[in-house]
Amino acid sequence: MRVRRLRKHPAALEVTAFISLIVVLVPFLLSTAVFTRLSVLDVALPAQTSGVEQLKVDDLKLEIVIRPDALEVGDRIGGLIQRIPDTAGGHDLKTLAAVMYRIKQRFPTETDATVMAQPNTSYDVLVQVMDAVRATYTANGIELVRTDLFPAISIGDAPVVKR
Repeated sequence: MRVRRLRKHPAALEVTAFISLIVVLVPFLLSTAVFTRLSVLDVALPAQTSGVEQLKVDDLKLEIVIRPDALEVGDRIGGLIQRIPDTAGGHDLKTLAAVMYRIKQRFPTETDATVMAQPNTSYDVLVQVMDAVRATYTANGIELVRTDLFPAISIGDAPVVKR
């Protein structure tokens, strides 16, 4: 009896269609990817006080209130320090930085500040005010030197003004 053997040809893997798919898919996915830069600001909520605060002569509870028409710099215990009206271009952040610098010279050990914004305040304005409160740059000869003012910033809601 004659044995009949089948000739087996090695199987060829057809990957042409897969390579075509990858050639089209990879540039599409790379072109639609969103690359963002993430920045993080460390903030805290204002401390909750129980009862009447201890009144000290050299104690500063700095508060910056963002109003639609002005920035109000004040002390929670002592009251309003300075009201900075808006300029034609928006909030006057240079004057705010100068006021913060003068306050820091008076209270060099203080690092806490509270920024209070109204509900309709834009995020950009809030961050700009926080940057002005946190640090400033001063000229030292031909170079700019960063000076930390009040880096420990808390945020909260601005008190409602009765008109």
